[in-house]
Amino acid sequence: MPIEESAAAIEPRKHVNFVETPYVRNIMERASAYIAAGFPVHFRGAAGTGKTTLAMHLAAKIGRPVIIIHGDEEHSTSDLVGGQHGYRKRKVVDNFIHSVLKTDESMQKTWVDNRLTTACKYGFTLIYDEFTRSRPEANNILLSVLQ
Repeated sequence: MPIEESAAAIEPRKHVNFVETPYVRNIMERASAYIAAGFPVHFRGAAGTGKTTLAMHLAAKIGRPVIIIHGDEEHSTSDLVGGQHGYRKRKVVDNFIHSVLKTDESMQKTWVDNRLTTACKYGFTLIYDEFTRSRPEANNILLSVLQ
């Protein structure tokens, strides 16, 4: 899926003002090695220390689109994965013979992917900001994704 077709994905850009100290460079090299080996990377630290900025910088370096999820205590699994949202109605009216009217109507629920599913499906980098603010039962779906 091209990034233009996904409303949730953004194209990260390298920021010229990003200061890459030897310490940050070491973290970036280690994270890049894990990603190259196919492992997920989890940045931890106190609030405001630049974890999200570092993740965006890393995504820009590897050239992948990013999907960001902001943790919230109101999140449920369907907010991450998707679910049955809305209906699709189809109605066909056949009046080929003017004295005979044939109609066919059907209605079905429609599945809508959410950000986690979109990221997995198309190989986008997923940045889950403020992960600890979400309820554990909402984050259980990540166990199968990260294995």
